[in-house]
Amino acid sequence: MRRHLACTLALAAIAACHGNTAPAVAREGYVVTSDSARLFYRIVGQGTDTLIAIHGGPGVDLESIAGDFAPLGATHVVIFYDQRGAGRSTLPADTTQLVVARQIADLDDVRAHFKLERTTLVAHSYGPLLAASYALAHPTHVRRMVFFGPVPPRRGDFWQRFARNVRPRMDSADGALLASAARRLADANADVRAACRDYWAAAMKPRLSEPARTLPLIKSDLCASDPAGIRYGLGTTNRVVMASYGDWDLRARLRTLAVPTLVVHGEDEAIPMDLVTEWVTSLPMAELVKVPKAAHFTYAERPELVWPAVEKFLQKG
Repeated sequence: MRRHLACTLALAAIAACHGNTAPAVAREGYVVTSDSARLFYRIVGQGTDTLIAIHGGPGVDLESIAGDFAPLGATHVVIFYDQRGAGRSTLPADTTQLVVARQIADLDDVRAHFKLERTTLVAHSYGPLLAASYALAHPTHVRRMVFFGPVPPRRGDFWQRFARNVRPRMDSADGALLASAARRLADANADVRAACRDYWAAAMKPRLSEPARTLPLIKSDLCASDPAGIRYGLGTTNRVVMASYGDWDLRARLRTLAVPTLVVHGEDEAIPMDLVTEWVTSLPMAELVKVPKAAHFTYAERPELVWPAVEKFLQKG
């Protein structure tokens, strides 16, 4: 039964029953993929239920979500990983390795490395597009999904509408800082971390409902990873990976995907709510939670509302 919980919130699964156990491995390390790339991972938390966290971008890294996803670690084991072309993972000289099919294969390599027969995918921003693409390719390996601030399930006029929403939220100083930071990120002699901090100082503003109030609430550091990975991710991976999706439209295929999915979206998000709702109208077992006074980082902007809703969903089994 399809549920449409377009609600304003007033507000551990026992994984052994599903064949998941917490992986007994080092807290940080590398997964070697089927084509010999290296994917950096970090494991936090405790419990019998294991989740895989999928960062956005494409081209940012696990540091972009790890700090704010900490509440999940109270009752779940959470595996974070840097996608290929980001952070501490392989930065391929051959950009033909940065395609959606390879990203899907990498995610399956991560799942298999930790011997997870079925797992939960928790994804942010671009991450839900990868998570859904993976679930369509490997439906028997996905138990459930949580999407935070997802891009829509189809391209359509998404980028044009997103740009129209972002533009008024930035002033000329923000635009100049963003342009300057982008130039420095492309300069091999520039201070990458300083350029990254300037980039996100400007780019975060239109992604938050109340920047002055909520920016200090974000615990993740988008500029904490390897400088080479930051430069490559923002300068190459973002462009190449998104281009590989082409004029994407997953809606028809999603109707066949019986995977419980929770979609969490801020009411003040620049990603249009009506387009995000198409995840719920396409997936047979999806719920939509609209979060007031929040935009792209709902879990940091309104944690007191978001995490109880997420935990309730995860406890359904």
